[in-house]
Amino acid sequence: MEISHLYELGTLESSYWWHVAKRQLVTSMLQEHVPPPNLLVEGGIGAAGNLRSWQSIGYQVQGLDCLDESIAFAKEQGIENVRVHDLHQPWPVQENSAGAVVLLDVLEHLAEPVIALEHAARSLTPKGKIFFTVPAYPWLFSDWDKRLGHFRRYTQSMMRDQVKQAGLKLEFMRHWNAFTLPAAIALRVMRRFRPSSRGTEFPRVSRLMNNALLGAAAIERKVGPMIGMPCGLSLVGVISK
Repeated sequence: MEISHLYELGTLESSYWWHVAKRQLVTSMLQEHVPPPNLLVEGGIGAAGNLRSWQSIGYQVQGLDCLDESIAFAKEQGIENVRVHDLHQPWPVQENSAGAVVLLDVLEHLAEPVIALEHAARSLTPKGKIFFTVPAYPWLFSDWDKRLGHFRRYTQSMMRDQVKQAGLKLEFMRHWNAFTLPAAIALRVMRRFRPSSRGTEFPRVSRLMNNALLGAAAIERKVGPMIGMPCGLSLVGVISK
């Protein structure tokens, strides 16, 4: 990840619709499957906005990230149990201790995601869960993904294969963020003919549009489990041992 993107995250994680909606989605899943005060370990903490939120509702939080800057962000916000670590290496987390491991838009950044899943699983209690999101549709892979440090975008079969290779069980998986898919497709097509010079910046939206997108995400969060969401820019799911 570009350092400039990390600094942007620090200002956007608390308000930008995509970060907020994704955190709300995963928080609802966490509270359903692994309620606080369980130990929650996040791999790839970004600017620590998620950890701060989960700590505030009662989780014991621990974070791992490959960037010194991410760890500094977390500690500035009062989150002490964080450390620099390569997720490909054995995790510095006590085995069988974590109720939840969270990997939000992280696996696509890893050259060997199966290895990271194996390490994550070792930290889980017997009933612990891994919660993940990944970007969907390899055909949407673009310069944006390259600048973000992505190795891939996922199909559902790719995710199932990686979970199986790690010796784990995929409890469920569905698409998320269907409501922005048409705009994302149009933007990717446009950028193939007219590349952007804005690095990894998130597209700016007005406050009104930001609130509208949060509202759409809230509706999708309620109906998604009922209808299965046949499409969406991301995949979201839960993995168990």
